[in-house]
Amino acid sequence: MNRLIAALAVPALLAANAAYAGPAVGEVQKQAMNIPAIAMFLAIVAVTLGITYWAATRTRSAADFYTAGGGITGWQNGLAIAGDYMSAATLLGLSSMVYFKGFDGFVYTIGFFVGWPIILFLMAERLRNLGKFTFADIASYRLDQTKIRTFAAVGSLTVCVFYLIIQMVGAGQLIQLLFGLDYIYAVIIVGALMMIYVTFGGMLATTWVQIIKACLLLGGGTLLLYLAFAQFDFSFETMADRAISVHKDGLKIMGPGTLLSDPVSAVSLSLGLMFGTAGLPHILMRFFTVADAKAARKSVLYATGVIGYFFMVVCILGLAAVTIVGTDPSYFEGGVVGGKLIGGNNMPVMHLAKALGGDVMLGFLSAVAFATILAVVAGLVLAGASAISHDLFANVIMKGKASERAEVRASKIASMTLGTIAVLLAVLFEKQNLVFMVGLTFGVAASANFPVLFLSMFWKGLTTRGALLGGLTGLTTAVVLVILGPAVWKTVLGHAQALFPYDQPALFSMPAAFLMAFVVSKLDSSVGAAKEREIFDDQFVRAQTGLGAEGAASH
Repeated sequence: MNRLIAALAVPALLAANAAYAGPAVGEVQKQAMNIPAIAMFLAIVAVTLGITYWAATRTRSAADFYTAGGGITGWQNGLAIAGDYMSAATLLGLSSMVYFKGFDGFVYTIGFFVGWPIILFLMAERLRNLGKFTFADIASYRLDQTKIRTFAAVGSLTVCVFYLIIQMVGAGQLIQLLFGLDYIYAVIIVGALMMIYVTFGGMLATTWVQIIKACLLLGGGTLLLYLAFAQFDFSFETMADRAISVHKDGLKIMGPGTLLSDPVSAVSLSLGLMFGTAGLPHILMRFFTVADAKAARKSVLYATGVIGYFFMVVCILGLAAVTIVGTDPSYFEGGVVGGKLIGGNNMPVMHLAKALGGDVMLGFLSAVAFATILAVVAGLVLAGASAISHDLFANVIMKGKASERAEVRASKIASMTLGTIAVLLAVLFEKQNLVFMVGLTFGVAASANFPVLFLSMFWKGLTTRGALLGGLTGLTTAVVLVILGPAVWKTVLGHAQALFPYDQPALFSMPAAFLMAFVVSKLDSSVGAAKEREIFDDQFVRAQTGLGAEGAASH
C-alpha cells in the first residue's frame, strides 16, 4: 500500500512547483494488487470503451472526428474543458502546497485559475467564429497558410509531446503498482487504451471520457471534503484553528510567506500559468466542438465555475490534512510525526483518503487519478494528430485538396504514431526528473502559441514574417532558458550552478516574442504584408458576428 501511495506521486510532477515535485522517478518494484483500486479501474475502462464504441458509430466525417460535429452543448463542453484542465497534479500537488505552506499554497492555486477570464473575455467567441478544427486555422486566417500552419503545428506538437511524456510516465507507474506489472507493459496498456479512444472514437469519445473523469474527480473530491469537514463538526473555523495549533509554522500559515518571495520568479510563473493556459492546443481545440460563439462562452463560464470549485475543495482538503494526517505517525517514514511523508510530499490528500475512507476510498482516488491521466492523454494525442493531419497534411502538403476521408485516415495514422512515440518516450524517461518539462510546456505555450494567436486576432499590423519570427523567438528562447535553468542545467545535467537562475522562462521569452513580432511586422513593407493587413477588416467582422463561421477558416 505504501508503494502504491508512492507511485501516485508521479503524476504530481505536473505541478509547476518543483519544490514539491520530488526527485527523479525511482525504480518501483512489482507489488501485491490493490483490489479496490483494480476493480474501480476496470469499471472505468469498461465504461470508457463502451463510450468509444458508441462514438465510433457516430463518427463519419472530418468534422465528427475533430470536433464531434459541433454538437457538444455548452454545459457538456464546460465539463470536458474542466476535465482537460483538472489533472492529477491539481489533486495531489496543490493540496500538498496548502498542507505545507498554508495560505501560500492557496495563492499559488490562483495562478492556475486566472487564465480562464482571459480565455472567456478575449478568446472564446473569436476562437469559435474564426476556427474550424485547430488554432492554426485562426492564426493563418489572413496570413500565409503554409508557413503559419507549419509553425503552429510545430508549436502544438512540442507542447503535446512533452505533456504526453509526463502523463504517460505517471500513468505507467500507477498501473504498474495497481497490477504488479512490469513498467513497460503498464505503459503499453496505457498507450493502447489511449489510441483506441482517439482512433476509433475521435473527439466525441474523448469529450465524454473527459466528462466522466471530471464528474468522478468532482464527486470524489466532494465526498472526501464532506468526510473531512465531519471531523471538525462542519466548521471551517474549527478546522483552521486546529491546523494552526498543530502546524510547525503556527499562525504563519494563515498569511503570505516565502513560497514566491522572489518577485521575478513569481511574475514569470504567473505569466506562464496565465497565458500558457490560453496557448495549450488541447484546450483551444475544445472551442470548435460547440455550435456557436454563445455556446463557446458558456463553455468557459461553466468550466471556470467547475475548476474554481474544485480548486477550493483541493485547498480545504490540504488544510484538513494538516490536522488529520500531520498528527498521525502512521503516515510518516519511521513513525516520526513531522518527518518525511510516506510516498513523498505530494501525498497528504491520498493519506487523508485512507484515514477517512480506508482502502476503498484510497482505491477510488487511485482509479480516478488514472482516469484523469488517461483522459488528458487522449486529448493531447487528438490535438497533436489534428495538427499533423489537418494543418500539415491537408493544408500544407495537399494545399487544401485532400478529401475528408483521406484527412481522417491521416489523423488516425497520426494518432497511432503519436501513441507509439509516447510509449517509447515514456520507457526512455522512466527514471528521469521530469519537472523541467512543466516549465517547457507552459513556457512554449505562453511564448510561442499565445503571442501568435493573440496578435493574429487583435492586431491589424501583424504580418506573416512578424508572426513567424516572433513565434520562433518565443519558442527558442523558452527552450534555451529552460535548458540553462536550474531544473535542467543543475538537476538533470549535474552542473554546480545554472546559467539562467529561474525555472520559469515566460517573463523573458513571452515579451521577446511579442517584441520581435511587432518590430518585424512594422518593418515589413512587402506587397503580401499590405494584403494581409487589408484582410483584417474581413476577419474582424467574422470574429465579432460569426458570419461565415460554418465554412472553411482559410481565405
